[in-house]
Amino acid sequence: MRKLMLAALALSVVLAGGCGTSGGSGGTAGETNPGNGPASGNGGSAGTGHNGAQPPSQPTAEELLAQRVAKMTLDEKLGEMLIAGLDGTAPSERTKLMIQEQHVGGFIFYKNNVTTPAGVAAYVNQLKAWNKANPAPLFISVDQEGGRVSRLPGLRNIPPARTIGDTGDTAYAQQIGAALGEASKLMGFNVDFAPVLDINSNPDNPVIGDRSFGTTPKRVTDMGLAALESIRGQGVVPVVKHFPGHGDTSVDSHLELPVVNKTLAQLKAFEWVPFQAAVEDGADMVMVAHILFPKIDPSHPASLSKTIITDELRSELGFQGVVITDDMTMGAISEHYGLAEAAVTSVKAGSDIILLAHGYEDAKTVIAALKQAVREGSITQQRIDESVTRILALKQRYKLSDAAIPPKPDVSGVNDIIKRAVSAH
Repeated sequence: MRKLMLAALALSVVLAGGCGTSGGSGGTAGETNPGNGPASGNGGSAGTGHNGAQPPSQPTAEELLAQRVAKMTLDEKLGEMLIAGLDGTAPSERTKLMIQEQHVGGFIFYKNNVTTPAGVAAYVNQLKAWNKANPAPLFISVDQEGGRVSRLPGLRNIPPARTIGDTGDTAYAQQIGAALGEASKLMGFNVDFAPVLDINSNPDNPVIGDRSFGTTPKRVTDMGLAALESIRGQGVVPVVKHFPGHGDTSVDSHLELPVVNKTLAQLKAFEWVPFQAAVEDGADMVMVAHILFPKIDPSHPASLSKTIITDELRSELGFQGVVITDDMTMGAISEHYGLAEAAVTSVKAGSDIILLAHGYEDAKTVIAALKQAVREGSITQQRIDESVTRILALKQRYKLSDAAIPPKPDVSGVNDIIKRAVSAH
């Protein structure tokens, strides 16, 4: 039933219209035909023409989306499958080329890309302006969890997830999630790589720690879903991470490839509990970690594993949304694989979006590798179309647009929310 409801939701937004190739990317779902159907004629009965003939049937939601994808070039499709990093605190000529020549479908902002709320808004608005000729609006994303993973400027300090989780108060997690979503939206971000659904079960974990809401499946599930729903409620896509679970690692995947010797049964009974709940709650995007689980797939880390992405996340857990990798330039991948090889293997495994912390040259490498794989037939056009269809459906569902945001975001209201929430605890 849950799958049918999600499918119906995904298809319903397509009927609202969107940003087709021919019309550029500046519009949002709902701007094209708010009446949701053809205008009625002046005569004749409903369902027949004036001569009694049946009117032509309207295309289904699936057909409309398929038509959008069919109009796209291979370069445009492959670009949609990338979210790339940026250089500096202002757009550069290379950034422009990434949009206009590589057709990159989104960007991620890190700490070194932000200065002030107004500076971020100016940066975002330039990206959107350059993108208006592309088939779909941009994903503008940020890693804003709170605690030690905070990128947005001008905000009060947000406690780490563990501090919030220790209260056991899901209303607190909801308030913080709402603040994260609203702050992101004010500065032009439509994707937030939060919440963390890893269970911090290993006290020696060097990378998760207080980024996790707790040490038990129930605590992480309760608090994580509260935050997820509040971020989503602000119109920002929440990204749950890091599937299949990063909480029991003792190696930082930014530096090296962690290995977790757990069986599939152990993961299902513990690490996967919050992710399963998030999928049932309608999670739109899941980030897959760079961790090797040799008892499940001895040859590939999760982010490159068909067993984990397609067989387990999609088939077993029933996830129908967008799968994104963790940053492919992290040591866990770069120390063991070439970027081109890793990207191709990940797409074959079922990933929809490749995340790259760095910009133009890495995007060029990945696009060239994927294009070569399509030409050689090791990745089919159908496989590419499946990912692009999921990506476009998600952009439509959230009514993303390349319209400019106000140039001077006022975060005082968000800071009041944070202050009140923290003071109450």
